[in-house]
Amino acid sequence: MKNRWIALYVENQVGVLAQVAGLFSGKSYNLQSLTVGTTEDPTISRMTICVMSDDVTFEQIKKQLNRMVEVIKVIDLTNVPIHMKEILFAKVKGIDASQIEQVFQIAQVFQVQVADIGQDSVMLECKLAERRANELIELLKSQFTNIEIVRGGAVAMEAISTSSR
Repeated sequence: MKNRWIALYVENQVGVLAQVAGLFSGKSYNLQSLTVGTTEDPTISRMTICVMSDDVTFEQIKKQLNRMVEVIKVIDLTNVPIHMKEILFAKVKGIDASQIEQVFQIAQVFQVQVADIGQDSVMLECKLAERRANELIELLKSQFTNIEIVRGGAVAMEAISTSSR
């Protein structure tokens, strides 16, 4: 079992997301991440999906997705050089001035933006690779007691060169 990544080009129509999600839930496949956005063609959307599965199950998922009328193209990104980022907001709350400075230092090290600041809170806005986002969350959890995390799913695109992730 490992994380597998798929990009789907689908018709940009009402209900397509529900149909794709229904395929996963109907077969009891758990989605780790799902993002959807329009492409350069407003009639086509691209979904980036992460699912944890074994090889056999993943092949079944790809075949079932390819059979859906609304799916234009299925791309297996699992073993392809890609560029991938996810958006994450981290709010550190109930902190004093020295801890606010500590959050600013962490933001600098992780090369993330301070999106908002208050008397006793700081909000970070991040566009990081999944591994780096996990590292940031773990560091914040280890240093502060009152944090709130909101993560978006990852988006990915095949690399032009051979560099990956």
